[in-house]
Amino acid sequence: MQTEKVVDHIVDWLKNYASQAGVEGFVVGVSGGIDSAVTSTLCAKTGLKVLCLEMPIHQSESQVNRALNHIDWLKSQYSQVHIVQINLTPVFDSLIAALPKVHKEEERFMSLANTRARLRMTTLYYFAALNKLLVAGTGNKVEDFGVGFFTKYGDGGVDLSPIADLLKTEVYEVANYLGIHKDIIDAPPTDGLWGDDRTDEDQIGASYPELEWAMQMDKENKTSTDFIGREQEVFKIYKRLNIANKHKMDPIPVCTIPKELINSL
Repeated sequence: MQTEKVVDHIVDWLKNYASQAGVEGFVVGVSGGIDSAVTSTLCAKTGLKVLCLEMPIHQSESQVNRALNHIDWLKSQYSQVHIVQINLTPVFDSLIAALPKVHKEEERFMSLANTRARLRMTTLYYFAALNKLLVAGTGNKVEDFGVGFFTKYGDGGVDLSPIADLLKTEVYEVANYLGIHKDIIDAPPTDGLWGDDRTDEDQIGASYPELEWAMQMDKENKTSTDFIGREQEVFKIYKRLNIANKHKMDPIPVCTIPKELINSL
């Protein structure tokens, strides 16, 4: 990958989009992970205003520290970068308290995990409207168009996606080029939506390089019978998630009404 040219292309694209939209810059949720670190840095390189939000919800101290250290580094490099910290833990806890009780608490773990992402999305859009900014998404190509590993109307609710055409391994290349802190680069990828240390690989059952391979094989119209062993297992994981999460990746279906039913008079 021609990393320098890719970075310049994304930065120019961001500047042009912001100019056409008539906004002053971008707001980015910074989690301490590689994707948000790269996205926020690319936004900062535009020279436009960048508001970094750090929004913990029962977050581990290591994730919070990585996020804050990255934002401090960005601020030292770019004078137009600002930070707002919003502790959403009390909001999340209040919502849980207001919701009806369930028979088995574990039955709503996934719903609550997605609720965290949607609370953050709501907060991002609050500040975007307040400051005339666009919400910059942090999803990469495998997550957004391969396995659908994002929350619908959560981290999937954005105005534009600067790195969504980059594979995860390519995001790491960009991170190294940009000088992103090593602790962020070395940290196992996680969505940060759970109260434990589970990683993306723990949840998905495959690593990002494996998923990238499966995504390419699917593009070449391969089937699971073309593989054996671990390759077959990974391909099946990819296909299962790709099919199950189509509702996230495809446009919202619209029920079109036949003209004769509308213009019947």
